[in-house]
Amino acid sequence: MKIKIIKAKKGNVKEVGFLFDLYRQFYKYKPELKKSTKYIKERISKKESTIFLCYCENVPAGFVQLYETFDSLNVNKKLVLYDLYVKKEFRKNGIGKSLMNVAKKFGHKKKIKLIELSTAIKNKKAQSLYESLEYKRDKEYYSYYLEL
Repeated sequence: MKIKIIKAKKGNVKEVGFLFDLYRQFYKYKPELKKSTKYIKERISKKESTIFLCYCENVPAGFVQLYETFDSLNVNKKLVLYDLYVKKEFRKNGIGKSLMNVAKKFGHKKKIKLIELSTAIKNKKAQSLYESLEYKRDKEYYSYYLEL
């Protein structure tokens, strides 16, 4: 299976928006294609994230979205890999791994020292992928959030 990964631009908003909506549904959010596409359009047009889009046989198959931020303790920049999604029918073809490797290359190119990510506790397949790529599970910190 032939795959191609590109950095998403304005012309890719609809494709990424569709995949992003599927990603949100994977995490039990209701389908909201307009809202999902608008969110992606804003991230791309405002250059607030970097999105890599994977095509498999010229069909949009998956994406990874990265946010560049700072790491105060390490006094450096870091990437937050917030979204990684591969359409169900394209899984087990190495697309997730390829997208993760593109994120790593992007980080190296930007001289970033750390990629941080979170996943659902029950998402064992994703955890297996991350650990196979030498990501370390945090055993020192808990994650917290406050809804506003």
